[in-house]
Amino acid sequence: MRHTLKYTFSFCFLFSMFLIQAQETQTTTATKEIVQEKPKAKPKTETAKPAIQETKNDTLLPKTDRYGLRVGVDLYKLTRGLYDKNYKGVEFSGDFRLTKKYYLAAELGYEDKTTDDDRLNSTATGTYIKGGFDYNMYQNWLDMENLLTIGLRGGFSSFSQQLNSYKIYNRNPYWGEQPAIVSGEKFNGLTAGWLEVALGVKAKVFNNVFVGFGVQLKLLVMNNKPSGFDNLYIPGFNRTYDGNFGVGFNYTVSYFIPLYKKKVIIPEAPKKAAPKKQ
Repeated sequence: MRHTLKYTFSFCFLFSMFLIQAQETQTTTATKEIVQEKPKAKPKTETAKPAIQETKNDTLLPKTDRYGLRVGVDLYKLTRGLYDKNYKGVEFSGDFRLTKKYYLAAELGYEDKTTDDDRLNSTATGTYIKGGFDYNMYQNWLDMENLLTIGLRGGFSSFSQQLNSYKIYNRNPYWGEQPAIVSGEKFNGLTAGWLEVALGVKAKVFNNVFVGFGVQLKLLVMNNKPSGFDNLYIPGFNRTYDGNFGVGFNYTVSYFIPLYKKKVIIPEAPKKAAPKKQ
C-alpha cells in the first residue's frame, strides 16, 4: 500500500509537470507570433525629408529676352495720298535691339509735296534718312515686349524744288489782284539737316506684329536755299515757314524678326539676418 501511494504520487507529479511544460510552450509560440507581426521600427537616425527638398530648381525654365530686327512702314504717309491730292510719300522704319533698354533706330523715306500758298505754288520732291537711338521706358511683365520710347535722331534730306507759279505783291491794288505767273523753274541738288526728339509707343498685337504711333519735335540746323526762293517744305522735316522748328507724326505697323535670345538675370533677394537672442 505504501509503495502504491508512492508511485501514484509520482505519476501525478510528472503529469502536472507535463501540463505546465505544454502551457509554457504554447505561450512562447504565441508570443513569437505576436512579435513577428509587429512592424519594424525605423532607426532613429533616419528623418523624413521635407517636401520642399524634393522640388528640383533646375526644372524651372529661365526667363529670356528676344533680340532682333524690327521693320515697318508708316501707314499715315502711305494712305495720305488717298485723300490729299497734293501729297505722295512713303516711309520705312527699322530698329535693332542692342541692350535691354536701348535700340538703334532709323527711318528712310520719300516725299512729293505740293505747297499752295497765297503768293506761290511749289513742289518739293526728294528722299531723306534719319538715324539715332531709342530708350524704352516701359517695364514689361513676363514675356511682354511693348515699348514706350524716347529717342534722338539726326536727319538729312536731298531734294529738289519746283516753282510752279507765283504772284507779285502789289502794295496799292487799285486795279485788283494781278493773275498768277506760271514759272516751272526747278532747283536741284538742295539739302537740309536737322535734329529731332522722338516719342513713340509700340504694342504687340499678334505674334511678332507691332502697331504704334510717334511724335517728333524737330530743329532745323542746315538749310540749303535756292537763289531768290525759299524751301517751304523739306521732305522728312515738313513745313519750314513756321521757323526752324517742325513737328512730325507717324502711325506704323511693323514686324519683329528674332535673331537670338539672352537670359535675364534676376537678382536674389537679400537674406534677412536672424534675430539676436536676448
